[in-house]
Amino acid sequence: MIAVLDVGKTNVKLSAAAADGTIVESLCVPNPVLAGPPWRHHDLNALSDWTFETLAILSRRHAFSAFVTSGHGSGGVLTGAAPDAGDGAALPMIDYEQPLPADIRDGYAPLAGTFLDRGSATMHGATHQARQLYWMEQREPHAFGKARWYLGLPQYWAWRLSGVAASEASFLGAQSHLWNVAEARWAPIVSARGWQRLMPPFAKAWQALGPVRPELARRFDLPEGLPVLTGGHDSSLNHYRYHTAGLRDFTVISTGTWIVGFSGSTPVERLDEHRGMTLNSDVFGNPLGGILTMGGREFSQIAGSDPPAEPVPLETVARLIAQRTFAVPSFGEGDGLFPDSAGRGRILGPPVAEPMERKALALLCCALLTAECIGMLSDDRLVVLDGSFLRDPLYARLVASLLPGRAVRVNLDAYGVAAGAALLAGQERRRHPAPLTLGKPTNLEDLTPELIGYAADWRALAGAAPGKRNEFEHAKGSFHG
Repeated sequence: MIAVLDVGKTNVKLSAAAADGTIVESLCVPNPVLAGPPWRHHDLNALSDWTFETLAILSRRHAFSAFVTSGHGSGGVLTGAAPDAGDGAALPMIDYEQPLPADIRDGYAPLAGTFLDRGSATMHGATHQARQLYWMEQREPHAFGKARWYLGLPQYWAWRLSGVAASEASFLGAQSHLWNVAEARWAPIVSARGWQRLMPPFAKAWQALGPVRPELARRFDLPEGLPVLTGGHDSSLNHYRYHTAGLRDFTVISTGTWIVGFSGSTPVERLDEHRGMTLNSDVFGNPLGGILTMGGREFSQIAGSDPPAEPVPLETVARLIAQRTFAVPSFGEGDGLFPDSAGRGRILGPPVAEPMERKALALLCCALLTAECIGMLSDDRLVVLDGSFLRDPLYARLVASLLPGRAVRVNLDAYGVAAGAALLAGQERRRHPAPLTLGKPTNLEDLTPELIGYAADWRALAGAAPGKRNEFEHAKGSFHG
């Protein structure tokens, strides 16, 4: 059995997983955040106690052979030299969703380098580890000067347990702005700011850094000698899960707060940072073309605060398509796939009044966003959908119908990241593909021609200047959500 710590922005899970990635037991806690000072930050002390105590509880029920962590790509920890000094942090871990001070934003911009150095556009709030480091350096120079390591989230937890510090390619390749994936080198900001001293040597995601520290094992009654793996970026580990199953030349789309797409076959020159495209890394250090947009936030804005629990009826979506009601992004604070669209999201055409109609419109918009992501990202024939949007069966059917030339498949397993992390433990001795069951959604044959036409109109509206949207709005009438 493998112990898997999955650190998300909102929740943290600790799971017991079989060697084939099957999740046997999972416990969850909210990821606590404190208001500050010196900035809004994650409560690593509270999370440490929960993690070690929960690992002890699970260890009494499962015989673990390894511990591994996955983490979201917008967090890292500046540490001291001792993992047992409090939570080990030299400065509190910044919450990436808080607004950035204007002087930090403006001072960082000219230091950030090219798109290949960054791997993404410069995104909202305090996103990007390099920008967080710059903020710490500017505001707390004394504490910054005494720091020993800067560690990505998975590597921070590996260090807390093993005492060994490491850098890892998939996590640094997740829009950290610290690592140039295409050229496999540090971004220029690292040497320009003298940050090399904070960057530990690289280790593979599946590499055992060392056993759980004896003093930590004694304090929390943890298994003695339990190997601690380096760990990696959550979405990259989800992609790895499909790689271990023998899939090649495929695009995977994971859905939740973000719609995240990855393809190993995307040429670097195809990536457009102004349309939500990214250059990531797989766990082997190879470039992964990426794309991301906050689909979950768009869904919430369109559907409203209390959407119906029932699945969306096909006839409701068909009615919205027939009457040409459109939810045109972006409703959130980021541009997503459409430049200069942030905060300009509108519902155009005949209004939607009933809660189920709003939910249907939200689902339809997210299916369109997903198809747009896939079309921009790659020409792979095989597309795999996973994540929370699949809870509504109509979502996958809409996406499949929007992509008639692709083989769209679905994975209903809700633990893809944890499964991928667990599979790392077998990387060096795996001789056969890991098990994977994919479903095939049925196309909406009777609705597909109307849906394809509707998608073309939606795409034109989404890419239109605000004035053009307003012309449609005045001509057709609209309801502003």
